[in-house]
Amino acid sequence: MDFKLEKTDSQSKARAGTITTDHGTIQTPIFMPVGTASTVKGVHQHELKDDIKAQIILGNTYHLYLRPGTEILQKAGGLHKFMNWNGPILTDSGGYQVYSLSARRKIKEEGATFSSHIDGSKHLFAPENVMDIQRQIGADIIMAFDECTPYPCDYKYAKNSMHMTHRWLKRCCERFDTTEPLYGYSQTLFPIIQGSVYKDLRKQSAETVASFEREGNAIGGLSVGEPDDEMYEMCEIVTDILPEDKPRYLMGVGTPLNLLENIALGIDMFDCVMPTRNARNGMLFTQNGTINIKNRKWAEDFSFIDPDGTSYVDKTYSKAYLRHLIISKEILGAQIATLHNLSFYVWLVNTAREKILDGTFYDWKKQMVKQLGQRL
Repeated sequence: MDFKLEKTDSQSKARAGTITTDHGTIQTPIFMPVGTASTVKGVHQHELKDDIKAQIILGNTYHLYLRPGTEILQKAGGLHKFMNWNGPILTDSGGYQVYSLSARRKIKEEGATFSSHIDGSKHLFAPENVMDIQRQIGADIIMAFDECTPYPCDYKYAKNSMHMTHRWLKRCCERFDTTEPLYGYSQTLFPIIQGSVYKDLRKQSAETVASFEREGNAIGGLSVGEPDDEMYEMCEIVTDILPEDKPRYLMGVGTPLNLLENIALGIDMFDCVMPTRNARNGMLFTQNGTINIKNRKWAEDFSFIDPDGTSYVDKTYSKAYLRHLIISKEILGAQIATLHNLSFYVWLVNTAREKILDGTFYDWKKQMVKQLGQRL
């Protein structure tokens, strides 16, 4: 993987760059649609590529490991071939899913043991086999195995957890560096910074992660319930330390406002289930604010879903029709809303990139923050 930093905004830390992988280039800032179990829910692969214009998608190690399983993925020739997606893929390490299974898992130095949410079977995720699993899945960018701490989290727990994540990172790197990719293209390992919302821990973790000198770095353990201001404060601390010539990935974030604020702090890569999950529940994101399409006010609104939108569905279907589909729990309603939301997220980061390159990001971002905060 290669990263080229093209421009940094003069009034913020916002950056525009290009990541090159064996499956294609990624122009940053970038939003990655979440394809948890080898599918972005409700969206065909050709729609991801041609309508949404996604440049990279995310797969989930925990879910893919459990179903369909790495044996099937290997027989298929890796995740790209299995799901017929020829663009870049990033896989998370499963650390967040293990964190979310608080009643079903036990964490110790060896790794994390957990019970499958599917059939209750017992499994172990350790730094070594998580590297092997992600080799077998075949993503272009893979993540180190970490422990994601909850919020709130006391200082002692956060500190001990961070140090264990660093020890696990060393084991991840050793396993990754002594194994080879399986499908004829290269893979890249990103470490993950932890430290909860404690400034000194985040600083220490960022310095430790940077010392491993991998090709990119990630920030984890945020967007787990902490106030936005604390998230931004932690990101600012971290981006002041991480090397400028490597991409920075903020995991699991977030709202459109979160994306803009974190882009301004120097973050390059994002993923989040919010645009897809909220779409299925009838919440639409637009340039002018959010729409709850279930509200009665849209029942007789026959204007297009979003005249300013970039997806073909925005200028094909009316708000009244989409409301009817969502209220009736028709599958097409979830599909239309998902196409709209993902297209909006990709439009937002693409436009941020354009504004960084032409030197107008700061003023544009201030105006967009006002607009995005409205409820229509």
